[in-house]
Amino acid sequence: MPEGHIASSAAEDARRQVGPGGSVSNPQAAPPADFTESGDAGGPDGSKSEPWLADRRFRDPLWNQEPFRSLAAAQLASEAQWKVAAKQFSGLNERHLKRLEFLGSLALNSWSPVNFPWTNPEVIAAAWQTGGMNFLTGAAIFAEDAARAALGDKPKGMERFRIGETIAITPGDVIFRNELMELIQYRPVTAEVHREPILVVPAWIMKYYVLDLTPPNSIVRYLVGQGFTVFIISWKNPDPTGNGSSIEDYVQTGVLAALDAIKTCIPTEKVHAAGYCLGGVALTIAAAALNAKGNADLASLSLLATQTDFTEAADLTLFLEEAPLSILEDAMHVNAGVDIRQIAGLSYLMRAKEMTFAKLVERYLLAKPKPPTDIDAWMADPPRTPARAQQQFLHQLVLDNSLAVGTYRMDGHAEALKDIDLPLFLLGAERDHAVPWRSVYNSSQFSSMDTTFVLTGGGHTGGVVSPPGKPRTRYRILTGDQSARAASPDAWYAGAPEIHDSWWPEWVSWFKSHSTKALVKAPAAGGCKDLPPLARAPGLYVFES
Repeated sequence: MPEGHIASSAAEDARRQVGPGGSVSNPQAAPPADFTESGDAGGPDGSKSEPWLADRRFRDPLWNQEPFRSLAAAQLASEAQWKVAAKQFSGLNERHLKRLEFLGSLALNSWSPVNFPWTNPEVIAAAWQTGGMNFLTGAAIFAEDAARAALGDKPKGMERFRIGETIAITPGDVIFRNELMELIQYRPVTAEVHREPILVVPAWIMKYYVLDLTPPNSIVRYLVGQGFTVFIISWKNPDPTGNGSSIEDYVQTGVLAALDAIKTCIPTEKVHAAGYCLGGVALTIAAAALNAKGNADLASLSLLATQTDFTEAADLTLFLEEAPLSILEDAMHVNAGVDIRQIAGLSYLMRAKEMTFAKLVERYLLAKPKPPTDIDAWMADPPRTPARAQQQFLHQLVLDNSLAVGTYRMDGHAEALKDIDLPLFLLGAERDHAVPWRSVYNSSQFSSMDTTFVLTGGGHTGGVVSPPGKPRTRYRILTGDQSARAASPDAWYAGAPEIHDSWWPEWVSWFKSHSTKALVKAPAAGGCKDLPPLARAPGLYVFES
């Protein structure tokens, strides 16, 4: 590997080995295939000498007492045995085997001793301490939740998160608007800024403010504070009767239109482009199209929790085949689009152990509901997505894997990952069931440029919203050229040091290494002469329901 790929100086070497403020470990063994289940759990003293201490369901010390100790051990043994047995069925392809494994695991998880008051020592202890009032309190919480759901109201406590008042409050202006999106430019807070601006592209199936939550959790606020001029796309919530927008529309009228607007205000500089989830897919297609035309407007490409190679299917795609997909498409047309709450419900099912069963026990049996967070408020505010774009995504990108194999067509031209000739920053998340981190890693194989791959803890959202100071944050990182990336994801994992800190400073450092060194005077707030502000951030589209 050429000198300078891992670090630019001795100081950078030290920072990568120790981290901006944490310790480092470098295990020699790759994670097991199901390591995403264990999370950061452990015993009260950090010990993992017993198997159940590595499972967050059984980490309470009460599980070390009999008969609960035996119940926990039996549950884990049953789950481990099923993972082995599910792979032994002959006559089934890999997708069917994974589907069988998932269904069996879901059934076993539903019968876990954690889920029943008479086999969960934590619930028994709570009943003893409260004289059974935990059950009455839990029943009252359940009744209130059911009533709110029936009325279409958000869960209790969400009212304190108000768009433009407590979340999505980073100062900025809408400088461009069309029928599909608003472009927000955030106001500088430093006297000087980096020459190259950053364009952030969220998924069109989410409200953009997941990247601008409360100030401590706002990634755009953090980037602005580091001296970057930041733009972000806020997608319009499609009309309930509209199915027309395609992926190409989101690329042309969304990403490329946003880049044109930025170039209107900052015509002499290249742009760092960053995409999250499906926003990263649209951005990748746009970058490939620009590269094919010889356009050099982009300085770099960052893809956060973005799957562009679907060789390894995510849990959410286990049931995607032509026949059930046809039924789903018929439902899309009948319902005039896709309600993202349905997709979110499927996501909860895929992570039932921690997102469904554990929360039911916590909320209704222990009667200890956690206060809602800004992420919870964002998840309770989903937009719609057009049926046409969703059909194209499922057929062309997932089932056909067209972007990876080079058969995806836009504007009459084939687009492919290998066409992108930009410095690449890839972020995967350990517990991401929507975008498997190994699949994100595999996307690096298509690039001819030096690529930095970061594996963060957490899931699809929590792994991205992982600011400095957040407890138990961690990540692994290595940078390499194409020959160095020939290693498998598990081999990469074994060689990448684990740093106990947020990955955000690492991303900023990467941006700086691919930016012009000299800073320039910060631009005036409120767009530019040719694109005066249309509204204050967070704009209009984000309020549409």
